[in-house]
Amino acid sequence: MNEIIYMKAGYEPWWMFPGWEKTIIEKHVFSSDMEALAHLELLLTKFRKAFPNEENQKGTCWAFWSEEEQEFCEACDDDLQTYHGIMWLKNGKPTQL
Repeated sequence: MNEIIYMKAGYEPWWMFPGWEKTIIEKHVFSSDMEALAHLELLLTKFRKAFPNEENQKGTCWAFWSEEEQEFCEACDDDLQTYHGIMWLKNGKPTQL
């Protein structure tokens, strides 16, 4: 089972901190790698057009952000960068292209 996940959080998607699943905005499930890859490529193209900054980790997680999009963190008394993360999981684990 392939999952392409879009998450939005105050950290990059590859950290997968406990409870990261609560940050999921969209999740699409595909039975084949080819279907998952096609959807992933569409999302990456869309996010590359929407955000000026991108970083990739291990060929399975992508973080997109804009310097202007930040949220105040009461616990740390500071502004945190907001990241839009795309992940490809296969059987619940990050999968490389």
